[in-house]
Amino acid sequence: MAKLINIKIEGHPYQVEEGLTILEAARKCGYEIPSLCTFNKGECSLASCRVCLVEATGARGLVASCVYPVNEGMEITISSPKATAARRASVELLLSNHSKDCQQCDKNGKCELLYVAQLTGARDNKFVGAKTETTLDQVTPSIVRDTSKCILCGRCVARCVAAHGTGILGFENRGFNTIVAPAGNRSFAESPCLLCGQCVNVCPTGALMEKSEIDKLDAAKAQGKFVVVQTAPAVRAALGEEFGLPVGTPVTGKMVAALKRLGFNRVYDTNFGADLTIMEEATELLNRIKNKGTLPMITSCSPGWINYAEYYYPEQLGHLSSCKSPHQMQGAIIKSYFAQQNNLDPKDIFVVSIMPCTAKKFEKERPQMEKDGIKDVDCVLTTRELAKLIKRSGINFTKLPDEEYDQDIMGAYTGAAVIFGATGGVMEAALRTAYFALTGKESKPIEFKAVRGMEGLKEADIDIAGTVVKVAVASGMRNAKVLLDQIKEGKSPYTFIEIMCCPGGCVNGGGQPYIKKVFMPNEDDDIYETYREKRAQALYSEDERQAIRQSHNNPQIKELYAKFLGEPNSHLAHELLHTTYAGRVRFPEQKHVLK
Repeated sequence: MAKLINIKIEGHPYQVEEGLTILEAARKCGYEIPSLCTFNKGECSLASCRVCLVEATGARGLVASCVYPVNEGMEITISSPKATAARRASVELLLSNHSKDCQQCDKNGKCELLYVAQLTGARDNKFVGAKTETTLDQVTPSIVRDTSKCILCGRCVARCVAAHGTGILGFENRGFNTIVAPAGNRSFAESPCLLCGQCVNVCPTGALMEKSEIDKLDAAKAQGKFVVVQTAPAVRAALGEEFGLPVGTPVTGKMVAALKRLGFNRVYDTNFGADLTIMEEATELLNRIKNKGTLPMITSCSPGWINYAEYYYPEQLGHLSSCKSPHQMQGAIIKSYFAQQNNLDPKDIFVVSIMPCTAKKFEKERPQMEKDGIKDVDCVLTTRELAKLIKRSGINFTKLPDEEYDQDIMGAYTGAAVIFGATGGVMEAALRTAYFALTGKESKPIEFKAVRGMEGLKEADIDIAGTVVKVAVASGMRNAKVLLDQIKEGKSPYTFIEIMCCPGGCVNGGGQPYIKKVFMPNEDDDIYETYREKRAQALYSEDERQAIRQSHNNPQIKELYAKFLGEPNSHLAHELLHTTYAGRVRFPEQKHVLK
């Protein structure tokens, strides 16, 4: 236990842990000090925003509370005229170089800069002059970068390094011309960006946003397309936050009710596609083991992870499962089997995937994700975009009844599919089916809890009828790198590895609701960790409620193979449900010159 020291804040005595910053200590004691450059515990861009200035005994002047440590006997003053004026001036300087199109900004209502401006009493137009030249990058299908809204807080820079160790974003140029960008102010499309959206999640303004595809959906409806929507497991665990519900509230039934009121022709769960993925992936793994194929086999559900592998470890692509991700599989089935069963031309079907992920927007555009020129998936909306649609339509989400997904053809799903959204979930789902395939019996207990948890790197020895299978789970590319380097050096002891791009898995995807990090003095120390855990628990609780919890027992999956695919890994299954990957150049010749 850390040593306790005595401090005073605004003249009142407190005991806090030694080693805390003033900002951390103040929040523990119930005080709000503004901050824009600090997001997660330990992620602060070197006090760059200067919004958290306070007075502290022993310091020569005002100090940035986000980096200045407390010490025994320190007296901290937040509300002195000097500190108050300094914080206000810092915010006013930020506003002087900031775009003023708040009404058109997608971050309107959730902008931390405006919140801090209100808190400090900052006045717009206090400082007037030239503005830094703007770069607008809209090239990728996933992320938009608008430097006119950037406040140089550095949170995106710190998050990219903390999550992945890649450091795609950095400070370019000097002085007044400084911007945050990939090297050389390249587009995200021409840099080794994973398009995961972790930078979007931590941006306090609208400088980094997902590229909206709501207009695509509107156009498809206007053209009379048969619009089918599917929702990823992690969406149900976080959507409620957009409507004021507590973190970790599962809202499956209300989400389905909202989607049906939005006018979709069919509302399905991507969990069906997740069950299908397990059937294909588990069969592929067992075939590799039996036929001495390339091991360890690595999961391929996460498009951000696939991007990382293609950029940084192209020589190891043979270790990846050839399975498409669940929503792409389901899109392929909708455009084939579903179309046949309903006498529909695949060209007239428009598939919308509601995903917790910005990288899925890029994934659907891959040429490998189409057949005969027809895409598996036509449109990807994030959890945040779905919330915008619901609000735009005047639907009172919290008043909705709970309703069921459409049950024809692909309405059934299992508990194994639901847990795909948490790190370790794909591994556990695959183990449930692999155990049955190897033994002919269901595992007891059904859960494989050794692969659960928010740790970035986990390993386990799974005993299946006397055969020990060594597995590993990684989320965040910093952790994946450890496993990939082991493979590269010929030292990997594992048979099967799950890798997810976003730390914590899809529950923490780049398209999920923003974590309400702004001034939460009475929340847990690491609110970022708390959000991930609560969202994951929502998925595990739904798994426990399911009558069927193994993918191979899904009756509609069985029917799909019996009537259409034949068997897992069949020729038709490979044609529709499997794909290929190829190495990519990290910094290709620039085709898009950004101003």
